[in-house]
Amino acid sequence: VTNVPAYGTESVAQFVFALLLELCHQIGRHGDSVRSGDWAKAVDFSYTLTPQIELWGKTMGIVGYGRIGRQVVRLAEAFGMRVLVSGRPGKAGGNEDSGVRRVSLEQLLAESDVVSLHCPLTAETEGLINRERLALMKPSAFLINTARGGLLQEQDVADALNEGRLAGAALDVLAAEPPAADHPLVHAPRCIITPHMAWAAVEARERLMSIAAGNVAAFLEGRPVNTVVPHNR
Repeated sequence: VTNVPAYGTESVAQFVFALLLELCHQIGRHGDSVRSGDWAKAVDFSYTLTPQIELWGKTMGIVGYGRIGRQVVRLAEAFGMRVLVSGRPGKAGGNEDSGVRRVSLEQLLAESDVVSLHCPLTAETEGLINRERLALMKPSAFLINTARGGLLQEQDVADALNEGRLAGAALDVLAAEPPAADHPLVHAPRCIITPHMAWAAVEARERLMSIAAGNVAAFLEGRPVNTVVPHNR
């Protein structure tokens, strides 16, 4: 048994920032406003429908520090953001990389302006972001999930958005996909939901097919690679 590791690392990390920049600038909404004629009617040469938010100097919290989490850290640092990292819930440790601090999940949630989830769904992480942990976050914070939908207690996130306790959420994954028409997050304010597409850049798909084909070729040549189960079992 083989797998295809790391084919989507760059694609997913880039998508995190596509979601984050949309939360910061509401680009789609402003583009729609221009198409509807609002700019033509405006008195000034420039207008905004929402507060525009700069990332420089903000704190980004990364929950899960595998390949994708590390790539998100690199991009966050390029934007001039301070970065905090948490591994599994409640565990704190030392510095991992230059400019990155590893802290407890509770400290990360309390200090971060942006929380981005990059951990696997396990018995320990299921429902990780719930009402109690959302209460630790700043009301001005954004929550991004491109990992697994089950990391969220989705009704709790919807409640936080509806009650103004969370500034915005951007989710590429949900616990059940596609969502039902009455899913609480579909109708929550300031919530972006995309159809599990973070992995799907053209280049990532090409890497996926190339590595998978290479796995098959290597197996046929008697030198299996990327094995999950040892070949001699």
